[in-house]
Amino acid sequence: MSQEPEVHVVDDDAAVLDSLGALLEAEGFAVQTYASARAFLDAFQPSGPCCVISDVRMPGMDGLELLAKLGEQGGIPPVILITGHGDIPMAVQAMKLGARDFIEKPWQSDQLLRAIRETLAVCAPYAPGDVWARLQDLTAREREVLDKLVLGRSNKGIARELGISPRTVEIHRARVMEKMQATSLAQLVRMAVLSGVDPEARPNAR
Repeated sequence: MSQEPEVHVVDDDAAVLDSLGALLEAEGFAVQTYASARAFLDAFQPSGPCCVISDVRMPGMDGLELLAKLGEQGGIPPVILITGHGDIPMAVQAMKLGARDFIEKPWQSDQLLRAIRETLAVCAPYAPGDVWARLQDLTAREREVLDKLVLGRSNKGIARELGISPRTVEIHRARVMEKMQATSLAQLVRMAVLSGVDPEARPNAR
């Protein structure tokens, strides 16, 4: 049985498959590529530590539908989604479906490789207890902003709903990122979702 970490790349663009495959093989990963989500599901048989890199927008079954299908089958492998058309609601949906990371194009090689290594090294890098402790350090207003972010609201939307200026939202958002020790919005949303944050269940969060 191979002990090399496996990276499974799913993308309908042949040029992307070739370039990513070459990059990952050069970094010492065992790489499998698939031209569609269906081809991946039909062939996926991991033999060791692995993660999946999938484009979001693909004909037929897209990346989000692939995540949902894996969830139905149980035992979701770590999935990193890549998209050139990302937005906050899409990132939130991806994290709720079980994505480990959400990277927007154009991505940098170092950024993607770091995400892969972190995913392979620690399947669940955020202990719920640690994240919960960070949540308790947020002020009431910062928690409101976090709830709105998890709901997929933009800075302007949050400002309108909370009756504050967009600049004030930016300041609160930066403080939330710092206190939660998140380096990106996708990471922040993932931490919140995995720790059980559910704005729909909180009053005044809608």
